[in-house]
Amino acid sequence: MAVVLLLVVLGFAVTRPRGWPEVVVAVPAAVLLVAIRAISLPYAEAELTRLAPVVGFLAAVLVLAQLCDDEGLFRDAGALMARACRGRPRRLLVLVFVTASAITAVLSLDATVVLLTPVVFATAVQVGARPKPHAYACTHLANTASLLLPVSNLTNLLAFAASGLSFTRFAALMALPWIAAIATEYLVFRRFFATDLGAGASVLPTPARPREPTEPEVPVFVLVVVACTLAGFGLTSLAGINPAWAAFAGALVLAVRALAQHRTTPTGILRAANVPFLAFVLALAIVVRAVVDNGLAGTVRHLIPAGATLPALLGTAAVAAVLANVINNLPAVLVLLPLAAVAGPGLVLATLIGVNIGPNLTYVGSLATLLWRRVLHEHDTEPDLGEFTRLGLLTVPTALIVAVLGLWAALHLIGG
Repeated sequence: MAVVLLLVVLGFAVTRPRGWPEVVVAVPAAVLLVAIRAISLPYAEAELTRLAPVVGFLAAVLVLAQLCDDEGLFRDAGALMARACRGRPRRLLVLVFVTASAITAVLSLDATVVLLTPVVFATAVQVGARPKPHAYACTHLANTASLLLPVSNLTNLLAFAASGLSFTRFAALMALPWIAAIATEYLVFRRFFATDLGAGASVLPTPARPREPTEPEVPVFVLVVVACTLAGFGLTSLAGINPAWAAFAGALVLAVRALAQHRTTPTGILRAANVPFLAFVLALAIVVRAVVDNGLAGTVRHLIPAGATLPALLGTAAVAAVLANVINNLPAVLVLLPLAAVAGPGLVLATLIGVNIGPNLTYVGSLATLLWRRVLHEHDTEPDLGEFTRLGLLTVPTALIVAVLGLWAALHLIGG
C-alpha cells in the first residue's frame, strides 16, 4: 500500500492535473498510511519534528529569492548579460553558466528555474540568439550547480542535517565537485549545441526585432543583503546556531524594505513561502518513511557500499542517480540518507552528488525539471524529449564521475 501511494503521489506531482498543487494528494496519502498503521503516529510525528527546521529554512530561502526578484535582481542580470555578450551566443552561454551557477548556489535551484529561466529566454531573443542552449543550461545548472551550499537545494538541506558538517565545511568539501561538474557540463554544451551557438545572433523581423539592450543597473542594496546573508550562514554555523536564522534575517530586511516601498504585501510574502509546497514536502517525507520501514530500506541497504573509498563513493552516487530517476530525487534522498549517514559525511555527500546531478537524465528526476518545462510552455516552446535525454546521457555520467573524483580529493585534502 505504501509503495502504491508513493507512486500515486509522485505521479500527481509530475502531471499536476488542472494545475492542482501536489499537496492535495500527498497529505491524504500520509494520513491514510498513518490510519492503517503503515507508519505509527509517533514515528510520523518524529519525522515531522525532524524535518520542521529544514522546511523552515527552505521557506526563508524561497522568500529571499522572491524578494530579490521584486528588487529587480534577475531583470538586471538579464540586462547585464545582454550587453556583455555583444550579440555573441557563445559568450552569452558563458554568462548564463556563470549567472545560473551563482544564483542556484546562493538562492536555490527554484530561483534559477522559475525566476531566471524566463529572463534568459527573453535575453536570448532580445540579442537574436537561438534560445535553446541557454534555456537548457538553466535546467541543467539548477540541478548540477546546486551542489555547493546547504541552501542551494532542499536535498542539500536534508543532507546537511544528516551529515553532521558545519556550513563552511560542507561548502569547502563540495566546492571542488561543484566546479568540476559545472565545467564538464559547459564543455558538453559547447559541443552538443555547436550548430545553435555557431549560427550567431540574427536580426529578427519587425515586430519581433530585438530591442537595444537597456542600460543595466547594479542592484547594490539587494546584493549587499545577499552577501551579508551568505556571511551570516558561515558565522551562525561557526557559532553553533542554525544558519536558517541568517536566511530569515536576510528575508526580513528585504521584506521590510519592500513593504515600506509598497512593492509587496504580507500576502505576497506568504505566497512566496509556498506553504502548499512545504506541506507537500512534509507529507511526502511521511509517505517515503512508510515505504522505507516496510521493506525498501532492506533492499537499498545492500546497494550502498561501505566506507569512503573512491569505488564506494562512485557506487553510492550511481545508486542515488538511478533512484532519483526512478522515484524522483527528493524521495530518493529521503530513502538513502539514513543508510549513508551511518558511514559518515563522505557517503552522504556522494549521495547528494547522485541525486542532484542524476535528475538531468530524465524529466521526472527532479521537481525543478518539471517546473522548467512549464516555464518553457509559457513561452510556447516544447523541449524535445529525445534531445533532452541525449544531452543527459552525455552530461550525467561524466559530470557524476568528475564530481565524485573532486569529492574524493576534497575528503583527502580537508577531511570529512
